Amino acid sequence: MKLSVVIPAYDERGTIEEIVRRVQAQPLEIEREIVVVDDCSTDGTRDILQSWAAQIASGEKSAAAGDGGVPVPLAGVRVIFQERNQGKGAALRRGFAEARGEILLVQDADLEYDPRDYPRLLEPILSGRGDVVFGTRFFGGTQRVHYFWHYVANSSLTLLSDMLTNLKLTDMECGYKVFRREVLAGIRLRSDRFGFEPEVTAKIGKGKWRVYEVPISYFGRTYEEGKKITWRDGVKALLAILRYRLMD
Repeated sequence: MKLSVVIPAYDERGTIEEIVRRVQAQPLEIEREIVVVDDCSTDGTRDILQSWAAQIASGEKSAAAGDGGVPVPLAGVRVIFQERNQGKGAALRRGFAEARGEILLVQDADLEYDPRDYPRLLEPILSGRGDVVFGTRFFGGTQRVHYFWHYVANSSLTLLSDMLTNLKLTDMECGYKVFRREVLAGIRLRSDRFGFEPEVTAKIGKGKWRVYEVPISYFGRTYEEGKKITWRDGVKALLAILRYRLMD
């Protein structure tokens, strides 16, 4: 089996090199590829990725050391460029369409999620017991502590999602999600931005997939450090839960 790690990236110049290095460093027993989708970044992320794309095309094995001072391995890396900024959901749809693996794993481009959790996330699928795996930040694992009201909002959205999908999840909004390819092949995704999480959860809840949830570590950023999600996205998530469960 082959694993496709899909990384949607928008204005992550300070972390994109490090997250790819960390993904590459994981000692997995299955073949992997990394599909980076640039969502029309404007902070220099696109320049870095365009340089990677040129080096990959010329057959180079690693990119020159950037801000981190350490070369980035380019084996199995592919870079996709969106023509205009559309949001995380649209970038993921593009990445899923371009991916070649039988297993697809969503990896955010920041450093909030730790690729060392991959063995735990992949185990239910590799063992043949699961079709979909959700990470959870509230069920164990090392956590950076801040933003109580984010926790309250997330718990409330997860509760509403669980009530409508009849799935007993603890962290519907967690960015770590893993799918067998046939799961996504049977779902038509529409959300362009952060509505991806409630949408894909609602549509998985309508199927007969075997869903697992595993604890992961979480090192959340502050807004000063680059966190992008706001209370407006919470309102949109609420509407997405209702729309994609009851109407779509």
